[in-house]
Amino acid sequence: MARSATASGFGRRVDGFFEITKRGSTIPREIRGGLVTFFAMAYIVILNPLIIGGFSADRAATDVLGGWLPNSQVAAATALAAGLLTLAFGAIARLPFALAAGLGMNSFLAVNVVGQVTWPEAMGLVLINGVIIVILAATGLRAMIFAAVPQELKVAITVGIGLFIAFIGLVDSGFVRSSGANSPPVQLGQAGSIATLPTVTFLIGLVVMGVLVARKVKGALLIGIVGTTVLAVILEAIFHVGSSVTNKTGGWNLTVPQLPSSVVSLPDFGLVGHVSFGAFERIGPLSAIMLVFTLLFLNFFDAMGTMTGLAKGAGLSDAKGDFPRLRSALIVEGVGAIVGGGASTSSNTVFVDSAAGIGEGARTGLASIVTGLLFLAAMFLTPLTSVVPLEVAAAALVVVGTLMVAQIRELTWDDFSKSLPVFLTIIVMPMTYSIANGIGVGFVSWVLIRTFTGRAKEISPLLWIVAAGFVLFFARGPLEALIGA
Repeated sequence: MARSATASGFGRRVDGFFEITKRGSTIPREIRGGLVTFFAMAYIVILNPLIIGGFSADRAATDVLGGWLPNSQVAAATALAAGLLTLAFGAIARLPFALAAGLGMNSFLAVNVVGQVTWPEAMGLVLINGVIIVILAATGLRAMIFAAVPQELKVAITVGIGLFIAFIGLVDSGFVRSSGANSPPVQLGQAGSIATLPTVTFLIGLVVMGVLVARKVKGALLIGIVGTTVLAVILEAIFHVGSSVTNKTGGWNLTVPQLPSSVVSLPDFGLVGHVSFGAFERIGPLSAIMLVFTLLFLNFFDAMGTMTGLAKGAGLSDAKGDFPRLRSALIVEGVGAIVGGGASTSSNTVFVDSAAGIGEGARTGLASIVTGLLFLAAMFLTPLTSVVPLEVAAAALVVVGTLMVAQIRELTWDDFSKSLPVFLTIIVMPMTYSIANGIGVGFVSWVLIRTFTGRAKEISPLLWIVAAGFVLFFARGPLEALIGA
């Protein structure tokens, strides 16, 4: 009896701290949601090293001096940073959002930055970007910018993210592929056919998860992910499909679903702390500042848009689009950039894939605690994280994207000065593969169209400033060239 009372008392304290009952959830549902979010995000431990790291100098993104980041070290640091930051977010912000290395940011570093500076210098710029974001969040300016965004654009951001993550799922699964031609730029499968086992696996997973969600089965996405992964392992064992690296037309995208030869591996944290601020000397203060400015906009508005959409999807935002513990969430997210730079993993930010756990019913930070602990375990269990193929996670993203797009019912389309910016916000995100681009186009078009239709007084001064900043952001290429000249 004493043990039962203790357990009950502990459960009540957990419930009260995370406000589980208040938000209409339960502890088992939060645990399931945390599991689903991890399975939907686990690919980052494998993908981030492939983007910014490599297995050798000739198979890696090399910097201006020929330096490169070893794959195993990036993987260990990626899991470490994601685990610690997601735990912190769950405990401090108490929201069901998980953090990991942002895909837009790491790609920008690998493609656009390290050709000018070294990897440690690039991570130094990321760290500076994080410090600025934390200052903006701590002073309340970031929340003020958040509050200045019209409710219509906040809803549009949610809908756009829904389309964006669904499009990510369709592309990652091979259901939608590049045609290699100017028109049409994309196509269904291969030459209009579904011709590969990985894509068929995605479709099976999509149907299974869709049916389970429609029937309101508890643990629908988790059941779908586990069940479809088992099917994928069986198919790979029978047909030996292999990876898309070796089987470009029919292989599994990134992760081959097969049982690993070993379960445990020791992490290598050799990259942690490899940071330099020498970029300002190497390329000059103006060029370095322009890079920091670009990183800031990518980080700031990607995170703002993602958190807006996730909070809306979880039913945690109010009529103005604000959600509980907003300032804490913004500060911890900013710290993610500092930690990511310090760990050499690129900026860590709130992941849109958290929507998978929210779709499973997660509403509180307890789900993030579960996800964070699993990421820390992934440092030692990297072989197991590679079992779930990206095609299976892609099916979950399409299902969750559908749920998020349903928020479009809150929009009205009778005022074209609002509906055009809203539409552009929604459509630009998936079309340019960037949340920040969609937000920027929405902000700029809102300010311009509302101004020239006589509604300038209704626009917040902060929105004017942010829109002007986005104009500079979109023109950064010519500006960087001009500064370089």
